[in-house]
Amino acid sequence: MNLTPVILMPELPEVETTCRGIRPHLLGQTITAVTLRQPKLRWPIPAELMTAVGQAILGVSRRGKYLLIETAAGTILIHLGMSGSLRLAEAHQQAAKHDHVDIALGNGKILRLHDPRRFGAVLWWTGPIEDHPLLNKLGPEPLEAGFVDQHLWQLSGGRKQAVKAFIMNGHIVVGVGNIYASESLFRAGILPHRQAGRVSRQRYLHLSRVIREVLTEAIAQGGTTLQDFTNSDGQPGYFAQELLVYGREGQPCVACTANIKMKVIGQRASFYCPKCQT
Repeated sequence: MNLTPVILMPELPEVETTCRGIRPHLLGQTITAVTLRQPKLRWPIPAELMTAVGQAILGVSRRGKYLLIETAAGTILIHLGMSGSLRLAEAHQQAAKHDHVDIALGNGKILRLHDPRRFGAVLWWTGPIEDHPLLNKLGPEPLEAGFVDQHLWQLSGGRKQAVKAFIMNGHIVVGVGNIYASESLFRAGILPHRQAGRVSRQRYLHLSRVIREVLTEAIAQGGTTLQDFTNSDGQPGYFAQELLVYGREGQPCVACTANIKMKVIGQRASFYCPKCQT
């Protein structure tokens, strides 16, 4: 197979890998300081974030692409945007360009956000986290029990939008980003620009299972790079993954040798095999 390795932007598997990588270093630690070098990312960083100083970290979890750091006083929400990454630095390590936020911990480590394009977010919320405006309308997690095989089929009726845009809608299901949507539709044999309402029930049942498989495999591959979160060179803990269609326009399909095509759907590049996908 002539596959092209692609360095992924943060999608659900990369965020889950981040969550798993930082969790053991954060749980039970006290936040001793918060340093802001850039007051505004996608949104202004709220002054209330300083409330976290002195608080113990009770939980580290993920909802969609949001990382949640829970304390008794409230929850820090972190979104990595298009280019963001988190790493654990030592207190003596100088911040680099684009290292915008430091969360210092009682163990001498610093959770450091690096975000060159500043499309990420660091927010603070004191209410029930499920009520946050960015989270309260999200669909089910694709790797949890709420994402049943019938879910996509039940919501697809009459929809004229492309099926790729449909499965990327966070109100339908969270975390099926651009890269993994293309990969899932290829494995399921469905054209990304087919109308969502014109995909059969049986094909949706298969697609639901494929989405889980693709995301699970990507997370498993990411798990091999967890040590990167504490490397002194500061490289992010994401990984190069060999993808079947994404980024392979003009190259032969791994299944039938037809040339992979690219089509813009919802302002996003979508890759597919015109022979294997119908």
